[in-house]
Amino acid sequence: MTVGDTTSGAGAEPPSDSSVHATPHHEVDHTAEPTDDPLAIRLEQLILGADRRYTPFQAARTAGVSMDLASRFWRAMGFADIGQAKALTEADVLALRRLSGLVEAGLLSEPMAIQVARSTGQTTARLAEWQIDSFLEGLTEPPEPGMTRTEVTYPLIELLLPELEEFLVYVWRRQLAAATGRVVQAADDEEMVDRRLAVGFADLVGFTRLTRRLEEEELGELVESFETTCADLVAAHGGRLIKTLGDEVLFAADDAGTASEIALRLVEAMTLDETMPALRVGIAFGTVTTRMGDVFGTTVNLASRLTSIAPKDAVLVDGAFAKELTRTGDAPVSEARAAEEAAAAKESADGEEPAPVPKYRYGLQPMWQRPVRGLGIVEPWLLARRGTS
Repeated sequence: MTVGDTTSGAGAEPPSDSSVHATPHHEVDHTAEPTDDPLAIRLEQLILGADRRYTPFQAARTAGVSMDLASRFWRAMGFADIGQAKALTEADVLALRRLSGLVEAGLLSEPMAIQVARSTGQTTARLAEWQIDSFLEGLTEPPEPGMTRTEVTYPLIELLLPELEEFLVYVWRRQLAAATGRVVQAADDEEMVDRRLAVGFADLVGFTRLTRRLEEEELGELVESFETTCADLVAAHGGRLIKTLGDEVLFAADDAGTASEIALRLVEAMTLDETMPALRVGIAFGTVTTRMGDVFGTTVNLASRLTSIAPKDAVLVDGAFAKELTRTGDAPVSEARAAEEAAAAKESADGEEPAPVPKYRYGLQPMWQRPVRGLGIVEPWLLARRGTS
């Protein structure tokens, strides 16, 4: 539930905190009434493990925080204002106390605490919606005749809640360990926020036309299959899936070689799947600003633009990415240079073993320079697999 504004409701205690301001009479009250549906209330009690007991003002006072800070915490977590309805629980008070305690102890600044609340709320909101939709979709028949899907929800949640809670904490700890490992390996403090990464977009071609041709269920299955394939391949080969946008995914990798392998495997996987439309991928390498698990900056914008001009079933990269790939020895500077290296390796002095032939995983083909909106003239490179020379 959500702590709302200080608009007084029937039976609410008058706020006394100096930071509380009554809602001006000319403002429209957009607060949402908490549900009074008996089953919904039972489910809420089951999940939260407590009964409704406090108004938002009472919860803030009990937690020892100002109403203003409590409201900002709850809104950041993504909950609707509820005025001064008695709809909060001991769990809500404890959450407020813990978050404000981190600020009081100096472990988090107030803006950072708000960011923690917002990032956690946004992530778990999507997770919760997905889980409920998926679980209920899998129930084809109720366990007892005459039961509605809503009535099935209670026993389902009762069985799943403790297991899912433990699994969620396990995955979060694993992800936190991985993220912490990346931070401690950063060269300096600035690199922890503004990092050099390979950023790629993978986009389904002709998705808009598909939305007009396919039924909603078919379209949903296609999107889910696409997102699942991308998530699996990105994770398996050392990248990080930043977000999914239906017909497009955004991923990042610490180096150009990893990003190349992910991009080409994505194209290969979609090509082998006859149910999938063509895929195009654009990747750029450079400084990226990271915030709340997302990435921003010119490098990200460039990757997006490259994706929009990439050929079907192909990967287009920028000059910085191509340069990085040649620097690490994953691609030759040019095919002519690779041919020269191969020829030189075959020549050997009398009685000596021939020098090893350089092995490159990827090949780069320069494309025509072209203007890219907002980014000036760009020289893209076509990325492909390459056998040993």
